[in-house]
Amino acid sequence: MQSKVGKAIKEMRNKKATGDDDIPADVLKLLGDGGLKRMTKLINTIYETGEWPKDFMEVTLIALKKKPQVTKCNDDRTISLITHTAKIVTKILRRRIEKKIEKVLGEDQFGFRRG
Repeated sequence: MQSKVGKAIKEMRNKKATGDDDIPADVLKLLGDGGLKRMTKLINTIYETGEWPKDFMEVTLIALKKKPQVTKCNDDRTISLITHTAKIVTKILRRRIEKKIEKVLGEDQFGFRRG
């Protein structure tokens, strides 16, 4: 049976830009059982303590022009280069939190539910 961490890594798209750690998502897909166990331990620690590693908090923002020779800020778009490991942690924690929320919300709280 595949772990939740393994599933989250497998769902990542290939050939994506690296974050500040310069580790491409393709490399994470090559992790063996030992690497997946370490990632799982890291994610559980973050979940239990609520403390994120400093490296995960660093994000590089890049402004890209939507149209050539534009001077207004709203004509730019930004991309953020976040470490792929942080993206995996975020995805898994979001799933855990959504499961807890579903148990608490009543049926009439449809505005707070996905879909």
